[in-house]
Amino acid sequence: QLQLVQSGGALVQPGGSLRLSCAASGFTLNYYAIGWFRQAPGKEREGVSCISSSGVSTKYADSVKGRFTISRDNAKNTVYLQMNSLKPEDTAVYYCAAEPRISPFRLCVPTDYDLWGQGTQVTVSS
Repeated sequence: QLQLVQSGGALVQPGGSLRLSCAASGFTLNYYAIGWFRQAPGKEREGVSCISSSGVSTKYADSVKGRFTISRDNAKNTVYLQMNSLKPEDTAVYYCAAEPRISPFRLCVPTDYDLWGQGTQVTVSS
């Protein structure tokens, strides 16, 4: 069974940092594009950061550029989202997703991904 298992969500103060993890089970992440998406209450799911299967192409939402970093550790079959300088507007449920074939022009389009993690809550508040 193919699964993505997420961890790392928490309550953090503004300006703090968190690292989210997304571990693959039942398949090898090497051959998949990976996306991190988030959904806040009453809002649509949006792409936060995505990385191609080769790791050559990455994409970041304008709102997180310079603060978030996506990376993949193929040896651990895990993808990470390092989030620094967190703001209250980053509060959302964060999801990772995987797809074996994604056009580089659609790297962060959520409807192009079929396999999703369970989601993890990130709350930024003082």
